[in-house]
Parts: sequence; C-alpha cells; structure tokens
Amino acid sequence: MILKTERLTIRHIAADDWKRIQEIWVDFNSSALSQYDKPHITDDGDVQPRIARWAAYCSGREHIFFAVCLDETVIGYIAFNIRENGHEIGYCFHSAYHGKGYAKESCLAVFDYLCALGITKFSAGTALNNTPSVNLLTALGFKLVEQEKVSFYRDADGNDIVFDGGIFERQIG
Repeated sequence: MILKTERLTIRHIAADDWKRIQEIWVDFNSSALSQYDKPHITDDGDVQPRIARWAAYCSGREHIFFAVCLDETVIGYIAFNIRENGHEIGYCFHSAYHGKGYAKESCLAVFDYLCALGITKFSAGTALNNTPSVNLLTALGFKLVEQEKVSFYRDADGNDIVFDGGIFERQIG
C-alpha cells in the first residue's frame, strides 16, 4: 500500500525500516518533549524485532503502522491501534523535519485512506504542555474531550513525575 501526497510517500512500515525508526527514537529521546511519552528503548535487540512485528501487522486493522517518507528517507511514522472507542493515533517524526507541515500532510492522507476502509473514529493522548502535538491534533480536527494526570517517569526519590494529559477525539463522516 502506497499513498502519495504533494511531497510525501506514505507506506506500510517494513521490517528493514528499523534502523531509521531507531534514529527517530534516539532523536526523540534527546528532546525536552520526551518527558511526556513512554521511553523509547533504542538498542538494536529491541528495535529490530519490534519493527518486524509492526511490519507483520500490515494485513490487519487492529494495529496499522505507516512509514512517512520524503524521497526515500523515512522521516517519521504514524501508528493506529484499535481501542474500545476507535483507533488511537500515535506519531513520531525526526526533529529535522518538524515545523514543515509533514505530519499534518501525512496524517490527513492516512485519514482519507482509513475512512475508505470504514475506520472513522480516532483518539489521541498527549501532554497538554506538548504544544506542537496539541496544535497538530487541533489542526487535524481533534477536540479535547478529557484531561487526566499522567506519569511515565519517577524523580530521584522514586516519586512519580506527573503532568496534565489530554484525550482528544475525532469522528469523520
């Protein structure tokens, strides 16, 4: 499956994308925004089999993973996992490609594709302090429907580091 936009090629993740996804995660882990997400393990022994599992899901609808490519370079990915109330979207793009509209462009193309398959209800979670992600979700037509306290990390004393998270939803059609 290949989708084309004006600037991008979007395709299902392939097992051999693992090295580039690893680079994206290493880049993300060095970002201040990484405190608002589960840690990405970046050693070869974890990334390679995980991306192979993602690639194996291509024929189903429970878990769907897309590589977003500029020319031949994977610059990010978009993931959809089925939840009780629709498909939850997740995404990550290398910081060298932030602020150029690639995430919005690719997400809109994938939404069109999924809608054609009958998948029309989406949710997303992000930290309310993660302004780029909140802005992207808003630009994609998501609405904030709930707030929650979230923690992925502990401080030096073992206490949870808590932040305000937002649950966003979008219904198409």
